[in-house]
Amino acid sequence: MKKIAVVFASASLMALAACGEKPANETANASNAVVENVVDNAVNAANAADNAANAANSAANVAANSANAM
Repeated sequence: MKKIAVVFASASLMALAACGEKPANETANASNAVVENVVDNAVNAANAADNAANAANSAANVAANSANAM
């Protein structure tokens, strides 16, 4: 739901800019902060997925090592 709000907020600001109107600095700054948060969250999610993949790979290696030890 937050992503939809960000998209609409960004689209509204772009529409205002395209018409030659300038949004208030506070609005632009708030929009930038939201976009930065979304980007940060995406990076964090990608890092978490990478960590999960590494953990799964490690577990597979442990299993393979155990099988080889037998």
